Parts: sequence; structure tokens; C-alpha cells
Amino acid sequence: MSEEDPLIGIVGPCKAGKSTLAQNLIKRGYRARQIVQEHSFAPSMWQKITNPDFLVYLDISYEQTVTRGGMNWMKHEYEEQLTRLAHARKHAHIYIHTDTLSPEQTLKKVIGELG
Repeated sequence: MSEEDPLIGIVGPCKAGKSTLAQNLIKRGYRARQIVQEHSFAPSMWQKITNPDFLVYLDISYEQTVTRGGMNWMKHEYEEQLTRLAHARKHAHIYIHTDTLSPEQTLKKVIGELG
């Protein structure tokens, strides 16, 4: 992995699998970074923070964020994250809904899309 390799940025709501995907990509030699755009009020903060060559948007339903654990939040808070992520979602090269996917399935989809 070198600075010349493409940088993969990963965005999405809490519990969508961003950190797991980034770790799995890095283990396989990719340059990957989780971007916490869901916490920023600046719509294009993902570009300012990372400016990735490829942007992956991992999506998840509110119900699954609660099921995956660690989230004690209300639906309006989840919906606020979606609002904050709208710009990134619009500009994403790869979109994956992770509700029914394992981390390995998500990884395979991303690698497949990257070619």
C-alpha cells in the first residue's frame, strides 16, 4: 500500500459497517478510511477531510442500527444523520445497503465494484 494507491473513503450512518469495511480493506492492501460525515453539519466535509478517489456509501435501516447494538437513539436522530449524509450519498461511486449483508459480503461487493 502506497500513497499512489487510490484512496477509498467510506461514509454512512452509525452501525452501517464503515469501520469494519475499512479494516477489512486495509487488511487486503487497500488504502481505506472511514469518514464520519454523519456527525458533520457541513455537507461536503467528507471531501475536505479525505477527498477520496472512490467514495463508498454504506446504508442501513434505523431498525438494524438498533439491532446491531450500541445505539440508544431515536428515529429522528437517525434521520438527521441521513440528512447530513445526503451530499456524500449523491456523490458516492458505490452504494451498498448492509441490512442483510455480513461484513464479508459487504467487502466482496466493494471489491467487485472497484474492479
